[in-house]
Amino acid sequence: MIRFPSKQAQVQTTIFTKMSALAAEHGALNLSQGFPGFDCSDELQTLLAFYSKGHNQYAPMAGVPVFKQSIADKTCLFYGIDIDANKEVTVVSGATEALFCAIHCCVFPGDEVIMFDPSYDAYDPAVRLAGGIPIHLSMDAQNGFQIDWEELARSITPKTRAIMVNSPHNPTGSIWTENDLDALAEIVKGTNILIISDEVYEHIVFDGKKHYSVLLHPELRQRSFVCGSFGKTYHITGWKIGYCLAPEYLTKEFQKLHQWVTFSSATPLQYALSDYLKEPAHYLGLSNFYQRKRDLFASAFEGSKWKLLPSHGSFFQCMDYREISDEKDVDLAERLTKEIKVASIPISVFYEKAPGDTILRFCFAKSDEVLLEAAQRLVQL
Repeated sequence: MIRFPSKQAQVQTTIFTKMSALAAEHGALNLSQGFPGFDCSDELQTLLAFYSKGHNQYAPMAGVPVFKQSIADKTCLFYGIDIDANKEVTVVSGATEALFCAIHCCVFPGDEVIMFDPSYDAYDPAVRLAGGIPIHLSMDAQNGFQIDWEELARSITPKTRAIMVNSPHNPTGSIWTENDLDALAEIVKGTNILIISDEVYEHIVFDGKKHYSVLLHPELRQRSFVCGSFGKTYHITGWKIGYCLAPEYLTKEFQKLHQWVTFSSATPLQYALSDYLKEPAHYLGLSNFYQRKRDLFASAFEGSKWKLLPSHGSFFQCMDYREISDEKDVDLAERLTKEIKVASIPISVFYEKAPGDTILRFCFAKSDEVLLEAAQRLVQL
């Protein structure tokens, strides 16, 4: 056997792959990995079938022009912001690729990148692979997973290259406010710090609240990579199509990386989505669609020992099991998958240093029947 050093010696298979495999092995209801349990619309499938004829060669590296323009038009309609489709839009193979390219095009060895735990598990490894130093700041469940802005200000050093933003937040379902944008802007003003903003759940916000993209703040927009995904918006996570919006000077650097990662994304998918994007109702109704599922799932736990934490966005519900078990969250998640056949995600895996919370994350992007059956099994604990 040839021996060579691992670039990621401490990295194991992701918790999402592990729990989905465990769910499949035990025939469990899979409320762990964040993918919809239903298909995309018939209209979108028809468009894909149509564009699968005659559009099967490489797309331009940055994306099919009509698709980039559709993304720019949708951004203008939703946020009231003009985006230059040719200079500020890049089509990518999923938001994870966008995040990876954004990190690698700006992070040099020794640079610090601040992220807020619990944080999506792709951030830290990407920073380390770029030679950067992840700086993890914890958010407190008792405080609704809000950011401590004074702690962030104290954490800024001459080595700070970027700050990771994620709203609506995975895994907690918290969202940023306009005041949060102002607080971040005040901290980075006058610095060379960049923002890498993960906004894949931008169209899934509840209770009449609004998604505050970093695009909406002039100070932040000029220094931000905004990473989005059509997988979460249109129930097509398997298509792996997303985008990155950034000022021209950042987009140029981003595309230098993108061309060596995937070069271009699937051509017929881009044409199909370009047409589908022209109807705003396809994404404007998403919040109501998922709020109904959130409320249906939550209602099934009334009077139970589970404590449901607020979910203001995304399609995740975090639940505290403190009154049910004193097990570690990883152990309980595995046991529930095997014994009552309901799979979830333990929150501790999203921390550098887990605080010892007793919280599991459940995905409610599933059919009503699956959600009610899963809840029935869980409330019996």
